[in-house]
Amino acid sequence: MKDVIVIGGGPAGIGAALEAKKTGAKSVVLLERDRELGGILNQCIHTGFGLHEFNEELTGPEYAQRFINQLKNEDIEVHLNTMVMDLTEDRRVTALGEQGIWQIQGKAVVLAMGCRERTAGAIDIQGYRPAGVYNAGMAQRILNMEGYQIGKEVVVYGSGDIGLIMARRMTLEGAKVKAVVEVMPHSSGLYRNIAQCLEDYEIPLLLRHQIQEVHGKDRIEGITISQIDEQWQPVKGTQQIISCDTLLLSVGLIPENELSEKGKVLLDPKTKGALVNSMMETNVPGIFSCGNVLHVHDIVDFVTKESRIAGRNAARFAIDDLPCGTELSVKPGKGVAYTLPQKIMVEDPEGITLSLRSYKIYRKAAIKVKDGERTVKEKRERMIVPSEMVQIHLDAKELKSLRGEIMIEIEGEENE
Repeated sequence: MKDVIVIGGGPAGIGAALEAKKTGAKSVVLLERDRELGGILNQCIHTGFGLHEFNEELTGPEYAQRFINQLKNEDIEVHLNTMVMDLTEDRRVTALGEQGIWQIQGKAVVLAMGCRERTAGAIDIQGYRPAGVYNAGMAQRILNMEGYQIGKEVVVYGSGDIGLIMARRMTLEGAKVKAVVEVMPHSSGLYRNIAQCLEDYEIPLLLRHQIQEVHGKDRIEGITISQIDEQWQPVKGTQQIISCDTLLLSVGLIPENELSEKGKVLLDPKTKGALVNSMMETNVPGIFSCGNVLHVHDIVDFVTKESRIAGRNAARFAIDDLPCGTELSVKPGKGVAYTLPQKIMVEDPEGITLSLRSYKIYRKAAIKVKDGERTVKEKRERMIVPSEMVQIHLDAKELKSLRGEIMIEIEGEENE
């Protein structure tokens, strides 16, 4: 019997394991399916990490190594090359590793499995399945970790952050990136990545465009794109063919929650991650969730912050010290795509940070936390965009004033 089992050795898993140990868990086990710790950060060799956590700009591997070094100084059991096959409601984990199949029982479990990329099959691209079509994250791993160039004439489909970063990365490796094609009227990546990865290198961003067909049978030879209208239908006369030998797909991320479902954890249809309270505990007592398996983040520093909450409370659960109190539901209101956590405990003495994303672009915006008709907290932002997660903090006094179901709304000038 272990106090805390953490599934996943990326930034969320490492952060949760360290915090669980710090909080008082005597035995902490970290299970990672890859050959090394660090998760997706190992292939993110660009800078931009650590500005919140360390007040300095680090690469992904540097950020991960800071926490791996801390892990080495703690009595935490780490198993690499270990795939978790099953999780039960009573927190029994079945894993496949170098020693074969084995089981381990935990008093508490932290889910930190991260997310995966949507594939070409998920977006129904017409044509054959030629070589040269990659998920952007897989291309990033092949290029940055394996050292292989994957193409010379490139089109990126989707403007998620990985796609934007890979547009720049391929350019720096000598490839010609002909365009980034995006079906939405706005980019799904951070504004800073649009500026630094596309505008600085004069790479076109084609908004409200869709790939109609992929050409080529053995190797991709080009694509046909067209503009789309507000009903997502192709606009006649706008079709154009772009020749390319490589197509990178950056069309969204999906939290890896197959294990969560095996453990009877309820998922939020909006986030595709677990439904959690402000302690990051799921509907199953003793099972906690954090990081990209909970909801997709755009800044890893926020993952670390969230993982500490999950790890700390998992340890508290294991040693029978988890606080309890009155829980109220939090619902997304006008302009809000989702909120997290979905439940908050009003007696929390440290206050609670709520995370949310918008449906649209808002200028001169106000985020309002409402208890019925009463506005409990208001936060003003110059601009809110769907690609950037926004946070608003409720202190202990504001929490204690809450009585009913909480609604979060966005007001401002809507901008497509």
